[in-house]
Amino acid sequence: MPPTFPASPSGAPLPASPAHLFSASLPSRDSVVRALRAAGCVFAEDEAELLLTTARTATELTALVEGRVTGLPLELVLGWADFRGLRITVAPGVFVPRRRTEFLVSEALAHAPRAGVVVDLCCGSGAVGAALAAALDRPEVHAADVDPAAVRCARGNLAGAGGRVYTGDLFDALPGTLRGRVEILAANVPYVPTGEVALLPAEARDHEPLVALDGGADGLDVLRRVASAAPGWLAPGGCLLVETSERQAPDAVDAFVRAGLTTRLAVCAELYAHVVVGVRS
Repeated sequence: MPPTFPASPSGAPLPASPAHLFSASLPSRDSVVRALRAAGCVFAEDEAELLLTTARTATELTALVEGRVTGLPLELVLGWADFRGLRITVAPGVFVPRRRTEFLVSEALAHAPRAGVVVDLCCGSGAVGAALAAALDRPEVHAADVDPAAVRCARGNLAGAGGRVYTGDLFDALPGTLRGRVEILAANVPYVPTGEVALLPAEARDHEPLVALDGGADGLDVLRRVASAAPGWLAPGGCLLVETSERQAPDAVDAFVRAGLTTRLAVCAELYAHVVVGVRS
């Protein structure tokens, strides 16, 4: 899916090392900001604050800044991403949760504020499941991803909520006992058309798994599979929520309608987020 990182490297020449930009014994905020700006980080001041508060020593700070100026996503440099006020652990090779996806969580909670059974499909780091678990009253949380690295990461992020995380392809990964019981089914599916993956910013293209980005020829292959199978897993009144793009939204809505779901499109202009919501009658 298209990333929303605000501080992608701009393509400007990168310094071989940021060490020449600040004192090795006592790095200053200004010197860190200069190093980040030289690498093309748009919000260098904000990133500098995060790096300075994360590093415990000057040597560690140097390593963090070096990672960032060479193009490593900020969240991977820090080891965590902020998602609805939670620190979600992230790891190399795992999809980093976007702030835009917070809107999907808000829509899920608006529809089912007392949900007792939650599934986070295509879970990546498990950020959506963790956010839903934090907002609901001790729900039963399940998550699944086809990527073993994502599953390992999600297990750590969902451990505090007692979440169970499975490895496998979409619904094939879930226990059959969930059929007809799921009240919130959140599926943050990949939706970048195959031909556009190469156009993504380097932070996504070079550091995130293709399986988390590539949604097929028109970007909707996985979404259609999820929509068609979802009614058999949803409880009566349960909802399926999937993020998509503005351009793809009409076809995504059509896929939900064809699956027999009562469907609406929710839009957040501030986050440029488009979420298709389908309810089993």
